[in-house]
Amino acid sequence: MAVGLNILVGSTGQISLGHAGFFAIGAYGTAFLMSMFQVPFVFAIFIAAFIAAFFGFILGLPALRLEGPYLAIVSLGFGLTIMHIIGGMDVFGGRMGIKVPPLDLGIKQLGISWVLKTDIQKYYLILIMTILLVVGARNILKTRVGRSFVAIRDSDIAAEVIGVNLTIYKTLAFAVSAFYAGIAGGLFGFVLGFFDPFTFNMILSVIFLVMVVVGGLGTIQGGILGAILITYLQYDFLKNIAEVPYLGALMVAISKQWFTTVGLENFSSMAIGLIMIGIIIFEPLGMFGVWIRMKKYWMTWPF
Repeated sequence: MAVGLNILVGSTGQISLGHAGFFAIGAYGTAFLMSMFQVPFVFAIFIAAFIAAFFGFILGLPALRLEGPYLAIVSLGFGLTIMHIIGGMDVFGGRMGIKVPPLDLGIKQLGISWVLKTDIQKYYLILIMTILLVVGARNILKTRVGRSFVAIRDSDIAAEVIGVNLTIYKTLAFAVSAFYAGIAGGLFGFVLGFFDPFTFNMILSVIFLVMVVVGGLGTIQGGILGAILITYLQYDFLKNIAEVPYLGALMVAISKQWFTTVGLENFSSMAIGLIMIGIIIFEPLGMFGVWIRMKKYWMTWPF
């Protein structure tokens, strides 16, 4: 997800706060096609991703005239619209949500079945698809298309002067990024097993953007590093803190005193916010920038 969003935000310079909508399209589309039409997983997730890419193309059209906060507001409105449309359709379970079918890599029509039941099996599937998508993103950025994206980011006027078609490449950047979000959403649905429209709220879009900024704008490695860190802070950070003697109890006590809701999740949100602020102020290149500086230091040490 972060790698795809980095293509749009970091490499093309376009802002989006609506990627939770593409994420939802991928999740709902994959689950719906597999449960209602018995479409094999491999086909279902790519069909859903292409549908997300189509909507990404549509969202990219306003980018031809809008930029900055105006484009962010339009993309935010798109994400909210998708959430409410899905929530109002009974075919998708409405507000009650949808149960994801078993993750079957086989083709039922041919009598072939290969159901992934354990978390470790799903992990390896996600890892393989992530590697393929990362390699794909890396190759895209090395082509004429990728260089056009970077030219638009640096100066869209100069890019147009040297022959870059802004209409094609801006909408293409949105479509590619939405495709990645659709794939990520389809995989995310199987990790959850059940989800509803509120799973894909706008906070999720903000978290995706935080991953990109914290990791490092414009770099694939930055997207990966940012996703790992923010995901850890969201899920494993709380569990690890709670296991430290007295520390978990102390933080809950502080939560009772300072917050209206009691729980360690308050500190998780605070940690993400503080890291975001610190990265923007002290290291605009993100975690990947820190890694580059450390690498240069050790390569030139002791000189």
